[in-house]
Amino acid sequence: MFAFSSLAGPSLALADEPASDLGGVVVTATRTEQSQAGTLAAVTVIDRSEIERLQPQSVADLLQGTPGLSLANNGGPGKATSLFLRGTEADHVLVLVDGVKIGSATLGQPSIQNIPVDQVERIEIVRGPFSSLYGSEALGGVIQIFTRRPRGAFEPSLSLGYGSNASFRGAAGLGGKVGDGWYAVEATHENTDGINACRGKPSPRGAGCFVDEPDRDGFRDSSVSLKGGYRFNEEWDADAHWLRSWGYNEYDGSSSNQSDVVQQVAGARVRWRPNRTVTLALSAGQSADLSDDYWNGAYAGTFDTHRDLGSLQGDLALGGGLWSLGYDWQRDRVDGSTDYAHDRRLNRGVFAQWQQTFGTQSLQASARRDDNQQFGGKATGSLLWGWDFASTLRLTASAGSAYKAPTFNELYYPGYGSPTLRPESSRNYELGLRGTPAWGLWSLNAFENRIRDLIAYDASVGLPGNVERARIRGAEAVASTTLAGWALRGTATWLDPRNESAANRDKLLPRRAGRSARVDADRSFGAFSVGASLYAAARRYDDLANTRRLGGYALADLRLAYALDRVWQVQLSVRNALDKHYETVAFYNQPGRTAMLSVSYRPAP
Repeated sequence: MFAFSSLAGPSLALADEPASDLGGVVVTATRTEQSQAGTLAAVTVIDRSEIERLQPQSVADLLQGTPGLSLANNGGPGKATSLFLRGTEADHVLVLVDGVKIGSATLGQPSIQNIPVDQVERIEIVRGPFSSLYGSEALGGVIQIFTRRPRGAFEPSLSLGYGSNASFRGAAGLGGKVGDGWYAVEATHENTDGINACRGKPSPRGAGCFVDEPDRDGFRDSSVSLKGGYRFNEEWDADAHWLRSWGYNEYDGSSSNQSDVVQQVAGARVRWRPNRTVTLALSAGQSADLSDDYWNGAYAGTFDTHRDLGSLQGDLALGGGLWSLGYDWQRDRVDGSTDYAHDRRLNRGVFAQWQQTFGTQSLQASARRDDNQQFGGKATGSLLWGWDFASTLRLTASAGSAYKAPTFNELYYPGYGSPTLRPESSRNYELGLRGTPAWGLWSLNAFENRIRDLIAYDASVGLPGNVERARIRGAEAVASTTLAGWALRGTATWLDPRNESAANRDKLLPRRAGRSARVDADRSFGAFSVGASLYAAARRYDDLANTRRLGGYALADLRLAYALDRVWQVQLSVRNALDKHYETVAFYNQPGRTAMLSVSYRPAP
């Protein structure tokens, strides 16, 4: 399913080189460039070739089956989608787009449903706690999405697709390299009639969306991105990027059922490398999550959040190791029709990291101190160790702490928030083993994460609260090989996310699948290529008290592609081929069997 690299660590979020240029380098695991083979934490990399082969309809489709990841979707394409990484909360995953942190300061999680998958070049997923490098939110891990970047002198592209539920997708792009510079322009559009998002029950004993609106809930989205960079000389280079996605979403709800939404990400970086020993990078960026809500066409409210970011990082190669020192600055702002008791928050953080290899053993140590305007200071740290005890075997172990600041909604939303909520904190321990035999690769990771003051939404009362203690144990397995011409890939995850508070002791944390697995098989027959994926997830619960059970399910996806010539290709994908009915959030429907036929034009670079 994926181009796998297991057992990696965190990276320079602002390094924006594609895999083809770096030859297997990852940057999200150490905030510095590092080979995938040398990483010490658990990392999965999804590159552009995997994206084109899997034919996903969204970023959520692409991420399904990633080790340790559960998704909860509120009613089909374009609807709110939450990511639960290694059993932590949906706002415990830090998501970056080209190095800029995205996400709503009110909801606390990113709107990945509004990130166009056609503009994605590469995704790096780092599992484990990395607040010691990134600050708040990285309890479960870090996901960094890199948008498209050219490899050749001139690269036009075009794709068009049509499918079930009157779904249309179109994408066009142009990029290239000119002397010491490069540029990329991408545009996409998609729309669908959708499905009936929710089978809710109206008040007084309501549930789900608290209304019964048996209609189709459509979605449309357009996006434009601009990227460019220039190398001035051997010492100086700079790049900048901008992505704006705007759309219209229909859903079922008791106070609003339509939204105009905007996601915007912008950033720039200047890097100075006077020699092979020293690197200094200065960056700035901003992300925005904007929403105007309506009830049957009548204005209902506005929720706008902005995040301003700045970072300065220096890396020094000294004594055979690499030392990093950095400063991060972040300001969150909330505007709109709802009055919050506080609508601004500033966070400053300093961090340091040391990476060193001693023969067959490697170390990575990092520490960070954050000063948050709302609750004061917070210190975190991590230590990762690796031992190549054989030419194809690596053993790793790690320990780390992390924290999460409460969101503006959790603290101040009228009738919902509580200003007495405490920041969440965690301690994580992990052991891993990876093999790279001649037939492919495999890895095993086991971990335990203990979280204090976990902020969890209780669907039974409709409010958030601090869970005194939670304990999450889990294991992940990954394997990849080629057999009789078939490329075979598989992942399996076991999770035991337990509530250890007095009120719901030993209950499972909601909306996490306890077991999940995915198997992919693909093969080419000349100009034809065929593939299939099977994904299975065990049952889960929708509430903290474990009274509302969500059943397990299995999904089968099929795909076919035919290369008309070197630049034109026709693809057909069928998702949920067995037409399985299932829910990842109680009362919210998921699409049945759907198909998409597309044609694409992309000359080889």
